[in-house]
Amino acid sequence: MNNIIVYIETENGKIADVSLELMTKGRELANKLNCNLEALLIGDKVSHLSEELFLYGATKVHLAEDSRLEFYRTLPYSAIAISLFKSEKPQIALFGATSIGRDLAPRVSSALTSGLTADCTSLEIGDHNDAKSGKEYKDLLYQIRPAFGGNIIATIINPEHRPQMATVREGVMKKMALQQAANGEISKIDIKPILNDSDFVVEIIKRDIQERKIDIKGASIIVAGGFGVGSKENFKQLFELAHLLGAEIGASRAAVDAGFADHARQVGQTGVTVRPKLYIAVGISGQIQHTAGMDQSAMIISINNDPNAPINNIADYAIVGDLNEVLPRMIKSYKKNIK
Repeated sequence: MNNIIVYIETENGKIADVSLELMTKGRELANKLNCNLEALLIGDKVSHLSEELFLYGATKVHLAEDSRLEFYRTLPYSAIAISLFKSEKPQIALFGATSIGRDLAPRVSSALTSGLTADCTSLEIGDHNDAKSGKEYKDLLYQIRPAFGGNIIATIINPEHRPQMATVREGVMKKMALQQAANGEISKIDIKPILNDSDFVVEIIKRDIQERKIDIKGASIIVAGGFGVGSKENFKQLFELAHLLGAEIGASRAAVDAGFADHARQVGQTGVTVRPKLYIAVGISGQIQHTAGMDQSAMIISINNDPNAPINNIADYAIVGDLNEVLPRMIKSYKKNIK
């Protein structure tokens, strides 16, 4: 069948943001391919979430619901996904690049011998001409992701095998519901012929959920520092400015590698993708590895002593100067005028 299936993750009874982002992107791809967008929803007491999936464009929700599926467990979840994909034969299958998606997708791909591209930052539809064989392929999924440590952007295709499978990072795509829900249907999956007792050999005894101590993804204002900040000590000025603005602290990969900031604060292709209302980039040169993770910010202010720094090309306002002179003035001004 010429359809797209998105695997839906749930968190505390809600659909994970990454799944809704994938539904939005899947809808765009389905429109280009003139095919159906469908969803795979597995869990216990999750059928009510189908309404939200219809609002994101699903024409069919494949529902596997059972009390034993309350928590994610590799064997039953992968068995259900493999069974569905074998019967439906989707053209494209998408998973979130989360701890669950990174565990589930490779198992499904291996069973189907389909191939898988991990940690994509973009998905597009396009054609490909194979110069060696002379074959021309139409409407392939361009699976775009950073490679070689983020130094290049690779476009990967899978011409021969189906489904074309990819995991996609959270936050790199927009989440946008339709004004009116799609006229979709729920297709219940009978798990009895798919699963047996051996699929539930792992028993979940206890589940502890701890809140993230650092979470920059949802911050509306981010003050981010790069290697140009110079030291972990100098980062204290960023923290002081962030405190005044009610902002979170971000960092470039170079700053994290140098030990100036925690890895959880890393923004970019090998870190977190963010879309704040205001992004203040301090001592960040602006290489593609970093800007790919923040260039969708509503407003960008750069502070850099290099007038030709690439970050200035995407900044709404560029302040050229020594951060040790600029930041104290900003902090002093905010302290004076803050209410």
